[in-house]
Amino acid sequence: MAVFHRNETREPLPEHLRGGVIAIGNFDGVHRGHQSVLQRALDIAAARGVPALVLTFEPHPRTVFQPDHPVFRLTPAPLKARILEGMGFAAVIEYPFNRQFSQMSAGDFVRQVLMEWLHAGHIVTGFDFHFGKGREGGPAFLMAAGDENGFGVTLVDAYRDENAEVISSSRIRALLAEGAVTEAAGLLGYHYTVEAEVIGGKQLGRTLGFPTANMQLPPEVPLRNGIYAVRFRRGDGALFDGVASFGRRPTVDSNGVPLLETFVFDFSGDLYGETCTVSFFEHLRDELKFDGLEALVVQMKRDEEEARALLAGVRPIGAIDAKIAF
Repeated sequence: MAVFHRNETREPLPEHLRGGVIAIGNFDGVHRGHQSVLQRALDIAAARGVPALVLTFEPHPRTVFQPDHPVFRLTPAPLKARILEGMGFAAVIEYPFNRQFSQMSAGDFVRQVLMEWLHAGHIVTGFDFHFGKGREGGPAFLMAAGDENGFGVTLVDAYRDENAEVISSSRIRALLAEGAVTEAAGLLGYHYTVEAEVIGGKQLGRTLGFPTANMQLPPEVPLRNGIYAVRFRRGDGALFDGVASFGRRPTVDSNGVPLLETFVFDFSGDLYGETCTVSFFEHLRDELKFDGLEALVVQMKRDEEEARALLAGVRPIGAIDAKIAF
């Protein structure tokens, strides 16, 4: 799948992608609510025999307007693109969101982006989508623009869970801050997954018999500190069960920066420099401060046993989950 970036040269979209069905939104998390919009676009595209594309915006608008308080991204752009590819989209267009773009009028957005650049045949978006300077463009504006310019518009209602609550990225972020990764997976439709480069550490785990793959996540990630049962995927696609610790390691390094340290089961080798993913299945316990390394090792063995038992019985909760964590 191709990922296109809008740039100042206005490089034209390839001919075979023009006239397609375009799903528009930020889609951070690609959760079940987003999937209802995205699947509608895929269905319409399949019925018409045209490509399905996603138009999204990078970075997240809130990060542009509040740079000192960047948004915790559930799915960074590369991971989001892979999920969308797995769903069946032909391309992802990542439009650069900056202050200049935020001043573009709704009419210019329709003319310059949807018509002149993307040659849109049909637009699918959420019922509350707004665009243009001051959010002047809303559903009625978009539908009128479609009538005028010859493209169709489908608006998708908010998706609700089994308890009739709207599924949202902010709701999922709040669950992750509580360590409720199982509940978050139910809203996402797949197990929450992070992606980062494996970096060097103090190698204390190696000396204790628990070598770990260490990752430093963005500082805005609010994931609850603690021990998790996880799945670890290497860059080449190889998948392993594991147990991961996220936090500041209170027994050995209470002043350190938060790290995600994954003990990868049944693996030996060098992972340094690889970009890997970790999928979270269960929060086993909070971080604890132990009276010495011997007590720590005893607990780590218990954590390993619990994680192995839990992961032995897991099954994918959907098609996206099957591609990411299985």
